[in-house]
Amino acid sequence: MISVIIPALNEASTVAQVVQLAFKTKNVSEVIVVDDKSMDETVGNARAAGAKVITSTKLGKGASMLDGILIAQNECIVFLDADITSYQANVIELLSLPIFNDTADFTKSYFDRQAGRVTELVAKPLLALLNPNFPSFKQPLSGMIGGKKSFFVQCKFEEGYGVDIGLLIDMFQLGARITEVNIGKIENRMQQLEQLGKMSREVAKTIIQKSAGLPNQNLELFENIQVVREQMEFAIRDSLLSLKKMAIFDMDNTLLRGSFINQAANQFGFKENLVEIVTNNSNPFVRTKMIANLLKGKNLNELIQIAEQIELTPNLPQIIELLKDNGYIVGILSDSYDCITNHLKNKFGFDFSIANELEFSRSIATGEVRIPSFFINHAKSKCKHELCKLNSLEILCEKYQIDIKNTLYIGDGENDICCIRNAGIGVSFCSTNHLVDTVADFTIKEPDFAHLRPIIA
Repeated sequence: MISVIIPALNEASTVAQVVQLAFKTKNVSEVIVVDDKSMDETVGNARAAGAKVITSTKLGKGASMLDGILIAQNECIVFLDADITSYQANVIELLSLPIFNDTADFTKSYFDRQAGRVTELVAKPLLALLNPNFPSFKQPLSGMIGGKKSFFVQCKFEEGYGVDIGLLIDMFQLGARITEVNIGKIENRMQQLEQLGKMSREVAKTIIQKSAGLPNQNLELFENIQVVREQMEFAIRDSLLSLKKMAIFDMDNTLLRGSFINQAANQFGFKENLVEIVTNNSNPFVRTKMIANLLKGKNLNELIQIAEQIELTPNLPQIIELLKDNGYIVGILSDSYDCITNHLKNKFGFDFSIANELEFSRSIATGEVRIPSFFINHAKSKCKHELCKLNSLEILCEKYQIDIKNTLYIGDGENDICCIRNAGIGVSFCSTNHLVDTVADFTIKEPDFAHLRPIIA
């Protein structure tokens, strides 16, 4: 019989589906969800689906896995991730069959997926350098595994991201028969960049520690690894310079340390009207046109002087120069007005600016505004919103023939969330909006573009 173990942390939306999948599999006699002190309904949902739930004795996947093994009643054990809902129906059978057939003591999954950056850039090269005799595995970091309890209890379960590669190395060193199993296509969440950095460090640390004492371990080897690492960094920098890429900034509270329309409302005395419009109009088209009408009768110079009164975010000219030196096309994407974004574009050397087009007659604002088609949902757009900056980002990528993964987007508010989610690097800049903080690749809390330097270079 098979024991299925599912480590889980705040996976209320998916854990029940994984538990139900496990119970549909022949020979599964128990499903154990090891909860890592979740703050959501993970425990309740797992229990409702029929799983035995235990609380991990220590935070971290490694401790949860070991706790589950000690509780498990069967010799054959299969581990599944709690956050994946695209498993094939027979995934447990695939991972357990070599165990039942006694052709393997440990099964390691491999699967079709979006990317394996730490696998290809860290794990595989480091294993090959430190232990040339270590067999090649397609996905040594995969967490969907099967094996015999009698072997698992002899392994050391590392904390953090090192646990999966650590188990593989331990099994190899124990002399376990290891078989790779293709479990089809898996859709899993891509790690954000700071998580990838942490993952790389922990995986590398585990490989180095578990390779200690091998015959080829010496100072020269580690010096060679350091040299290879440095040369990789040089090569990456050279490649980045030749890569077509684009950096896009929001204007209000990003380039400027305030909002143009709020500053205009204070100076021209229409603050109450502005608040009423924003409060009572949820339709973005209507709201945009009504706000533009508040500027009727103001001349171009008056509006530009409003923008000039707002403090710039520190280091703006230096960051634009740095971006251009590194091969970026640099632009402004704002839901304010093009007369202001164009002023900033001309003053600081941006390559383009896109914003709502305020109409003028003899340099006097008519109160009318044209929302550019760039903002409006188009047939190929990933965004479901009728009016969204992401539509503009996608059109810009098509215009400049740049992959959206090669874009850097910096914004502060709710209107920037879709761009932050979909850009190659999304930066939540001095945001007071919690949603932005949760989707950004980077969060900058201090109003200074100097924080962008390590991201760019």
